[in-house]
Amino acid sequence: MFDATTPLAALLALAFGYLCGSVPFGIVFTRMAGMGDIRTIGSGNIGATNVLRTGNKHVAAATLLGDMLKGTLAVVVLDLAAGRDLAIIGGLGAFLGHTFPVWLKFRGGKGVATYIGVILGLFWPAAVAFGAIWLSVAWVTRYSSLAALLASALTPLILYFAFDLYPEAYLAGILAVMLWIKHHENIRRLLSGTEGRIGDSKTGSTVE
Repeated sequence: MFDATTPLAALLALAFGYLCGSVPFGIVFTRMAGMGDIRTIGSGNIGATNVLRTGNKHVAAATLLGDMLKGTLAVVVLDLAAGRDLAIIGGLGAFLGHTFPVWLKFRGGKGVATYIGVILGLFWPAAVAFGAIWLSVAWVTRYSSLAALLASALTPLILYFAFDLYPEAYLAGILAVMLWIKHHENIRRLLSGTEGRIGDSKTGSTVE
C-alpha cells in the first residue's frame, strides 16, 4: 500500500492514470477497421461522436466503451492497490491523458466519455445520475452537447450534497471545468443558436 501523502506516490498515480487515459481508442479502432485516420473525418476529433460520423456504429460503440473504461480502469486499479486518495489523483490523470495525449501532440478528445468512466469507477450511482440527466436534457432539447455540459456540472453537486463524497465531488468539479473549456466551441454555437441538434448532420460533441 502506497503512502498517499508522499509527492512520489501522487506523481506515480497521476502518471498511471495519464497513461491509461492517453490510449486513443478512436484512432486505434478506426485504423483496425480499415477506416483510415479519424482525425481527417468530420470534426477531426478522436472521440466516439466523430467515429459515428463514419457510419460505423459498432466502431463508434467500441470507442465509447474504450474511452469510458480507461478512466474506470485507472480509478479501480489504484483504489484497490493504493487507496481512494491516489485513485482520485489517477482519475484526474486519466482525464488529462484523454484530453491531452502526448502521443497526439496533446490534441485529444473533449473528455465526456472518460469523465463518465472516472465517475463510474469512483461511485457508480453518480454515473447513473449523469446518464439520467444527459438523457433528460437531450430528450427535451435535442442538444447532445448541452446535455453533456449540464450533466457534468450537476454531477459534482450530486456527489457533494446527496452522497457526502467530498473528495470525489471536488475531482468531478475540476473535471467539469476542464470539460466545459474543451467544449468552448459548442458553447459558442449554443449561445448563437447554430449548434446542431441530435438527428441533424451537425450534431454537437457528446462523447469526444
